[in-house]
Amino acid sequence: MSSASPSNGVVQNDPSQSRPQKQMTKAERRELQEKQRAAKAAKATAGSQSGGPAAKPPHSVAPTSQIPRKSTKGAETPSQGRGSLAAGSSGTSTRTTKDSRVAITEEAGGRSRGLRIFSHFALQKPASYVPKGNVHPAIVHLGLMFAEFRICGANARCIATLSVFKRVIQDYTTPPDNTLSRHLITHLSVQIGHLVSARPMSVTMGNAIRQLKLEISGSDIDLPEQDAKDALCNKIDNYIRDRIIIADQVIQETAMKNIHDGDVVLTYARSSVVQKVLLEAWAEGTRFSVIVVDSRPMLEGKRLLSVLAAASIPCTYLLLPALSAVISEVSIVLIGAHSIHSNGAVFSRAGTALVAMMAKQHSVPVVVCCETYKFSEGVRLDSFTKNELAPPGDPFLSLPSSRSKTTQNQSNLEILDPLYDLTPPSSITAVVTEAGVIPPDSISSIPLALGRLI
Repeated sequence: MSSASPSNGVVQNDPSQSRPQKQMTKAERRELQEKQRAAKAAKATAGSQSGGPAAKPPHSVAPTSQIPRKSTKGAETPSQGRGSLAAGSSGTSTRTTKDSRVAITEEAGGRSRGLRIFSHFALQKPASYVPKGNVHPAIVHLGLMFAEFRICGANARCIATLSVFKRVIQDYTTPPDNTLSRHLITHLSVQIGHLVSARPMSVTMGNAIRQLKLEISGSDIDLPEQDAKDALCNKIDNYIRDRIIIADQVIQETAMKNIHDGDVVLTYARSSVVQKVLLEAWAEGTRFSVIVVDSRPMLEGKRLLSVLAAASIPCTYLLLPALSAVISEVSIVLIGAHSIHSNGAVFSRAGTALVAMMAKQHSVPVVVCCETYKFSEGVRLDSFTKNELAPPGDPFLSLPSSRSKTTQNQSNLEILDPLYDLTPPSSITAVVTEAGVIPPDSISSIPLALGRLI
């Protein structure tokens, strides 16, 4: 005799269901639970369609007939226990429920989440993010410039950061019952945290800030506050002058000796120090030509090309995929660096590794122009452990308008552009620094050559 369950409205006609659940087999209990859930879902759907009271949608599981799954017998989900919906006679599993919920959640939250392997890459913050803490207005403005990539390049970012810190120090007032050498470091930490939230800190910024904190902690507590602040600003100016400006001048004089009349110099993207080397060599009377290799999305090589062309240097501009067509004509490759590590690996714009390895394959010397303050004592083996994403751009800008329109506003299209890559030391011939020309396998000697001062 059939009986109706008042709790869920399921009519039980199966003889096996009249028995207590303890006497049922696993398959029978699973089948019973599936039928109950399907009945609840049908009841909720019927109630919402009839215009009655709004029923909650069955978010636990969809009808098993809609999502067929392979049967995995004997599999149980630990979080749901023995009586959970597992693989049974109906051919469904607990993965059906989980996968359907995950799919609905991801679809509601948006698809623009990126690949999981790149999920740890630093994402750029929107321009409207709110600063936290007592942040100086100049720091807020600089953070926006960093986040929008209006200031690019390791040297430019470091100089801009130190210059703004001079304003922060001059506007700083030591609170009562505190000393400048202790409280100023705490005040600067808030400013640094804001800059890091806008864009990850570069190695050059980290080295400069570390040196500034050492200078602050070593300040004479007996000095008047204004004199101490003036002394710190003077040390910032000396750091910029000695570690960047004069260092670039020494690198220019050393690197230009490797450029001879009739050479074809290849460079990738845009490096400020490489640009100075090429301009200085041309100004000294050496006649050569330059191949500027570039790539999306930033296309920094266009800026370098305009500067070199304005100096009447013969130039050729091409994108990275066309590198193999000209590499056999190149005499020397000059590239810059975002940072250089103790194992000799160079961290630079994405595409630099391809240029260096292809040059090595054709026996073309690869010379890296890099200041010593870009040195990092860490060892980096790949560009996936830590990286940034390049600013978003339109990858179809050069396509005909008819094709470009078909690819715009696609919710299932996401552009992933890592900003840097790692060039192995085996692909580098020499590194030109202000301390001299150093082979890649001797990069770890830089701190010793500079008296442990980075």
